[in-house]
Amino acid sequence: MMRIGLGYDSHRLVPGGPLRIGGTQIPFDKHLDGHSDADVLLHAVSDALLGAAALGDIGHWFPDTDPANQNKDSGELLVACYEKVRQQGYQLVNIDCVVHAQHPKIGPHREEIRGRIADLLEVNIGCISVKAKTGEGLGPVGRGEMIQAQCAVLLQAVTMGTGETENRTE
Repeated sequence: MMRIGLGYDSHRLVPGGPLRIGGTQIPFDKHLDGHSDADVLLHAVSDALLGAAALGDIGHWFPDTDPANQNKDSGELLVACYEKVRQQGYQLVNIDCVVHAQHPKIGPHREEIRGRIADLLEVNIGCISVKAKTGEGLGPVGRGEMIQAQCAVLLQAVTMGTGETENRTE
């Protein structure tokens, strides 16, 4: 059985860097504002994974009302979300992401971001796609006020010959 999930997140850019996108620090004079480290891409990936397994969203599992989540590393949140997905008997097939940012340019950091996500999820980098789009000067993204991320994931049920579910990604 295959399951598809869609994730989306957005955060406001505020003065002071560095910026974290996809678990990667990007030199920039602004950062994303949020309760955790506000990594917009890892939040979108987490939501897509949880959604594909019908497990809700990142806010359900890690609410911004919980002080324990203040300044939390979104990589830790992603790993925890994927573990919940794996416990349901699914493994990742692939992820396709789009980061919407006028500045900074994401392209020069694309391979590092792909590698970081692959490392966090313990999958081959070939399973991770990251694309970047600007706002073409339009709207809050185009004015450099915010960054958005969208993500689609495909999960596959993992079964062994006996019909039991295996929870490892290899």
